[in-house]
Amino acid sequence: MSETLASETVKVIAFQLVDKEYALPVHQVYSIEKLMHITRVPGTVPFVKGVINLRGVVTPIIDLRSRFGLSDKQYDDSTRIIIASIDDIEVGLVVDGANDVLDIPVDAIEPQPEVVGSLGDEYITGVAKLEKRLLIMLSLQKIFN
Repeated sequence: MSETLASETVKVIAFQLVDKEYALPVHQVYSIEKLMHITRVPGTVPFVKGVINLRGVVTPIIDLRSRFGLSDKQYDDSTRIIIASIDDIEVGLVVDGANDVLDIPVDAIEPQPEVVGSLGDEYITGVAKLEKRLLIMLSLQKIFN
């Protein structure tokens, strides 16, 4: 986030998991795709659902519900794959739905709250308050590790 602090706003992609909204910086998102056939890869961790062939590029797919230890859900028409990259590594993130592209004022982003025993808190970089919405800001670097 250090490069975005120089500007007045941070541009993010907002998406849904269970009943919460999350956000990733737009500069890390390559595209948002409808769900397509995922080929399973034997011997991978449970949250790696497999790979897809996206425009000739084999891309690994991570189910964020599984990665964060949330309940499973059948994929449906609103399920999306967010293609994101960091350090030249491209990966697809399965989410319940991709909502918006938003400009968040930097002063609306607060540090991660300390909640004892919360799941996935190591993936959170902060929380953005926008009117009646709370967006949980995620770190791709920590999700990939």
